[in-house]
Amino acid sequence: MDTPLTTIAVVGLGTMGTGIAEVLARAGREVIGIDVSEAAARQAVASLENSTARAVRRERITEQERSDILSRFRTFSDLRAAADAELVIEVVPETYEIKQQVFRELDAVVSPTAILATGTNALSVTRLAAESQHPERVLGLHFFNPAPAMKLVEVVSSVLTAPPAVESVTRLARELGKEPVAVGDRPGFVADGLLFGYLNQAAAMYEANYASREDIDAAMKLGCGLPMGPLALLDLIGIDTARTVLEAMYSASHDRLHAPAPVLGQLSEAGLTGRKSGRGFYTYDAPGGQDVVPDALTPTASAGAATGRDVNSVGVAGSGTMASGIAEVFAKAGYAVVLAARSQEKADTAKARIAKSLGRSVSKGRLTEEARDETLARIIPAGSLDSFADVDLAVEAVAEDLEVKRELFAALDKVCKPGAVLATTTSSLPVVAVARVTSRPEDVIGMHFFNPAPAMKLVEVVRTVLTADDVHATVREVCVKVRKHPVDCGDRAGFIVNALLFPYLNNAIKMVEEHYATLDDIDAAMKLGGGYPMGPFELLDVVGLDVSLAIEKVLHSEFRDPGLAPAPLLEHLVAAGCLGRKTGRGFREYARR
Repeated sequence: MDTPLTTIAVVGLGTMGTGIAEVLARAGREVIGIDVSEAAARQAVASLENSTARAVRRERITEQERSDILSRFRTFSDLRAAADAELVIEVVPETYEIKQQVFRELDAVVSPTAILATGTNALSVTRLAAESQHPERVLGLHFFNPAPAMKLVEVVSSVLTAPPAVESVTRLARELGKEPVAVGDRPGFVADGLLFGYLNQAAAMYEANYASREDIDAAMKLGCGLPMGPLALLDLIGIDTARTVLEAMYSASHDRLHAPAPVLGQLSEAGLTGRKSGRGFYTYDAPGGQDVVPDALTPTASAGAATGRDVNSVGVAGSGTMASGIAEVFAKAGYAVVLAARSQEKADTAKARIAKSLGRSVSKGRLTEEARDETLARIIPAGSLDSFADVDLAVEAVAEDLEVKRELFAALDKVCKPGAVLATTTSSLPVVAVARVTSRPEDVIGMHFFNPAPAMKLVEVVRTVLTADDVHATVREVCVKVRKHPVDCGDRAGFIVNALLFPYLNNAIKMVEEHYATLDDIDAAMKLGGGYPMGPFELLDVVGLDVSLAIEKVLHSEFRDPGLAPAPLLEHLVAAGCLGRKTGRGFREYARR
């Protein structure tokens, strides 16, 4: 098992199998492609011909190198072609019956020292290994789609797997230019174990009509920096495949967060499995197509939509980073801004922070000195809310404490003129709770900006059951004018982004608690396998563990789901004062500045 893996068979030449074959052939391995469908085999060859031709045109390889790559890939329709392979990777459909049949037949074909790898991302490697006469040589080798581009490979050991087999495929993964992560055998492993719970919650959020598919996807892309929204990603993966993975995860965890959302079953049974069928959560130009086309659910400009109120001046209450950032956003867009803090000194300090931020933009060539000066001139710092008497829109950005916000909104109710829109930037508290302390709850709405406000494009627009239509229209219009992307959501814990993000972060902590994977492996898996800009533990330390714990508690309190209970490790770290980067220690330690 520790011999060099030079001849490798790939069983199943669908999208993933073809991609793996390409990676191997480009790396100098002799590749035996096997598929019962001759059409699939022809398509795999054509795919490799096309991708290598593109590489030649882009001068990444020579014509001779292309010829060598193509000569190393041969296709067959019979498993007996794998007789000389030192490693066989099966990537057949995700069912035990088909995969077990492949392993039984391979036992009679390959040498006793050959390694057998399953590409499953949902099924038990141990159960598949038990079907083999040599279970010690069976392991999981989970590539990510598209295999030529994605760096992560999860190397999955069962309790039966021999260490030399693991060492051989780990070495191979590195030679292929991949980043191998060693994991144990449980459904979903690391990356999909975290990813599919998040995707499932997004599907359930859509099914509950809490937010539109477009707003859910835009929120996660713009609010978290993800390459794709969750519903578009489900269409890419295949809704039937996602349902299979979740069923396997739920059978092992019995966590309600893994119980497949009913809409996944409904779409699967209807044959609406995503891109491959031409329709899933979205509709595509053709089966297998990538371009979304309008359908009955595509948003259109409503003829009877409410007209917003005029907004010329904006008041921002607060003196912290978020308040300063929001004031900068409005001033840049041409609004007259009153920045009110608890004292004139704090307000002046906040304006100085804005001046520093604008100065950085000037030094980077993003802003002219004239535009900087004009922006600063639009901001009037004030030490009292009395300065909000004439503003058209008041935006609260103070501490995330319900009593503090209620007290402030009671003051705004007395100070602000009739018809002024009152907005809270809360990320987790009920908007209606602050609206009810005013005599005009219909004028109150949530405007959840993301940090840093000048850079982040997303604003969650949160309507309560009392918010007036023209107030909602006003805030959406203002968001567009300040070059932000508004998404609509109702007044419930977490709104869109935090309701999907923090359970994912909490589940990552649980993986560490259970000693399933290390911080570094989990962060690497999500960045390399999921395209996340930061791993979950990097993000938790940046956000602050105390802030994260508070949001988890709010989600758990509202939805009463046991799976949302904060991970004990998170609570312990917060109790110990390890709050992340701001204290120098969270899940990791940081150098003091």
